[in-house]
Parts: sequence; structure tokens; C-alpha cells
Amino acid sequence: MIEVKNVSKKFQKKINKKEKQEFYADVDISFTAKEGEIVGILGPNGAGKTTLLRMLAGIMIPTSGSIKIDDKNYQDNPNDIKREIAYLSGNTKLYKDISPYELLSMCASYYDVPKNEIESRIKTISEELNMTSFLHQRIENLSTGQMQRVNISRCIIHNPKYYILDEATSGLDIISSKTILDFIKEEKIKNKGIIYSTHYMEEAENICDRVILIHNGKIIKEG
Repeated sequence: MIEVKNVSKKFQKKINKKEKQEFYADVDISFTAKEGEIVGILGPNGAGKTTLLRMLAGIMIPTSGSIKIDDKNYQDNPNDIKREIAYLSGNTKLYKDISPYELLSMCASYYDVPKNEIESRIKTISEELNMTSFLHQRIENLSTGQMQRVNISRCIIHNPKYYILDEATSGLDIISSKTILDFIKEEKIKNKGIIYSTHYMEEAENICDRVILIHNGKIIKEG
């Protein structure tokens, strides 16, 4: 289970050459997300969703509060926790001069996936995300929707327990969006715990078991 307790994140911004102003992107955020559950993080752009997800992924450290994954604290177990998490960023850039197959092979090695399991893992993911037809094409020749499927597959190649997905369908066509949303639903059935950030209400209602509404860095509704 992912446990977020009283998490806040403070930043500074320059007002002028001499002065800086502090502001909070997230304030006193608390919630849990279990395996086999999709928890939606819903809110407009600038609400604090991405900052929250970056803290969940261990990329940012909270100013205050705590985040635990299966009772493990990030500060004490960073490597163990990162192996249990897939984080899909909203602005990841892919290597474009290689194929999805080559990228997935590289990522599998990075995550220490056993060599005798890499081929079967790539085959399974490519079939689940309808990638087999372009698995050996250069990434630079793929459509935006195809690239996003490659991006998702890259994140989950090590078969983690939890998925943290930031705007997974943003800017995609209907067919690509449906492919990704159907895949996420299937992963829930496999008992993956999924935190899904979006600013589309219909999308959140379609796939999420619970939705947390964030505005100005605060939870204003959950249900």
C-alpha cells in the first residue's frame, strides 16, 4: 500500500533580483492507494498534481510529511522502493534513433530484469499495448500515440507493483487513449496499485475506483 501522510512541498520563486517568495505547491496531502485499486488525482493545470506524483516517485522530497510504500520510507529504502514503482512523467523524451525493442531491452537491463526473462517480458508488454506491429521500427517514425505506448512499456518493464501515471492520455487521439485506458484497467485486475493523474473528469470516472480532487495544492474532495 502507498501511504501519504500530511505531505507538503514548498518552493521559492524570485520576485526580483534581491527578493524571493515562498509558496506551497502541495499542502497537507493525505491518502492511501492499495494494490488492485486505481486512485485518480483530478485537478486543473497548476493544481499540484505533478508535484505530488514526483514526490510519490521519489524524484522530489517532501518539505514535510511522509510517504511510505509497503511500510518502507523513501529516505531509508530508496532503491528498494523505486523497483516497486513505475513512474510515467508528462514530459519524458524518448531516444528516437532506436526501436522500441532496443529501448525496452536497455530499460530491462537497467532494472536488473533477469536476462532469461527479458524476451518474454518484452513480448508480453508489446502484445498488451498493441505494439507488435511497430516494435522494431525507429521511434522517430512513430505517431504520438504509439510513442506514448512505448513510454508506458518502458516504465513497467521491470513488473513493479505500483504505477504512478501523470496525464497518460494527454494530447492523444481516441483510439490511442482507449488502448491505454483498457490496458490500465487490465493491470488493475492483475492487482497493480495505480495512481492516475488527469484533468479529464470523464476519464477519471471511467477507470478510477476513487477520485481525489486537488485545487491550489489542497485536497478539496475525495470519493
